[in-house]
Amino acid sequence: MPRNLESDGTGSLPEAAVSAAQPPIDEPRAAWAVGTVMAVTPCSARDARWVLGVAAKAAGVTPAEVAAAMAAGSRGTAMPAVVERALHRAVATARTVSPRSACIGLMPSRARTEEVLAEFRACQSRLTAAPSDMRARQALDDAAYTLCVLLGRTGVHDAVLAAEQHLTGEP
Repeated sequence: MPRNLESDGTGSLPEAAVSAAQPPIDEPRAAWAVGTVMAVTPCSARDARWVLGVAAKAAGVTPAEVAAAMAAGSRGTAMPAVVERALHRAVATARTVSPRSACIGLMPSRARTEEVLAEFRACQSRLTAAPSDMRARQALDDAAYTLCVLLGRTGVHDAVLAAEQHLTGEP
């Protein structure tokens, strides 16, 4: 994968790639695609837009075309193979945990971790049920931010993994 499409090593996605890869959010299909990517990756809305932009660039299409292919795929129409592969690679990149994102410090109580992770999962389920719901997107973004801050992580996927490890008692 070209270097400019990768994470910057901090667990968050490069700012230049995020701004260059913004799909048109006002379009209902694009908003639905952003919500879907947020729910399944998990990631923030900003990172979901990055995923769509990177997938579009790799597939040689626009972010709106990726969103349209995702929407058609949800209704049973086969997604073009090049778009599907590009989308899978972009999601995998967004899920990559940076070695520098590991938390060194005090961990929150298990009760608080469980409470915040449960809130995140509830918001994720709500967004999965209605990917174009702007309130559900904002609620998941807020819950993701809280989880990242609580666990001292820069990426949502990394924070979820850390919370799950903390709750199971794994090191």
